[in-house]
Amino acid sequence: MNFSSKLLENAVSEFGRLPGVGQKTALRLVLHLLKQSDAEVARFTSTINQLKEEIQYCHICFNISDYHECEICTSPKRDHSIICVVEDTRDVMAIENTNSYQGIYHVLGGLISPMDGVGPSDLKIDGLVDRMRKQDVKEVILALSATMEGDTTIFYLYRKLKEFNIQVTTIARGIAFGGELEYVDELTLGRSIATRTLYERPTF
Repeated sequence: MNFSSKLLENAVSEFGRLPGVGQKTALRLVLHLLKQSDAEVARFTSTINQLKEEIQYCHICFNISDYHECEICTSPKRDHSIICVVEDTRDVMAIENTNSYQGIYHVLGGLISPMDGVGPSDLKIDGLVDRMRKQDVKEVILALSATMEGDTTIFYLYRKLKEFNIQVTTIARGIAFGGELEYVDELTLGRSIATRTLYERPTF
């Protein structure tokens, strides 16, 4: 793609680094910004800068938050004896949108994937085990994507959690294999949480 301006090219290049944004989409976004007033562009850039500078991660569940402890972890209305383990913040949002779960969460920050160089030590697994020792937890729901990486992570977590006297469950497989939670419709995801089943350790 030929650009009439180096500044334009640089801006398109930066937008194109965003996930799911191709060069044509990046160009459309940049041209849109150029049409906006100085005040609107300043508000846009200020919001991004503030996000980067002030965003926090809950020190309990590792969900993205405005505070040291997120509103879910500090809510007295939530059932703190049930922890739902998810891959990232997008999954928390997806489950919350179903309005069918009233427990709390633990965000791993990814899935075990040897092919991508992601091992257990790269995830917030030790934080989950620490919560088991400190909190009165009765059930852990392993709500991870129905992928090979998701199943690998579930199996690893089950082995780490089996020393505790708790119920370990997984969401019902109304979600097709290979599906990621954030793309599942709210009704299906809500039913999968509601009809969760005890995790059965696979035999090899």
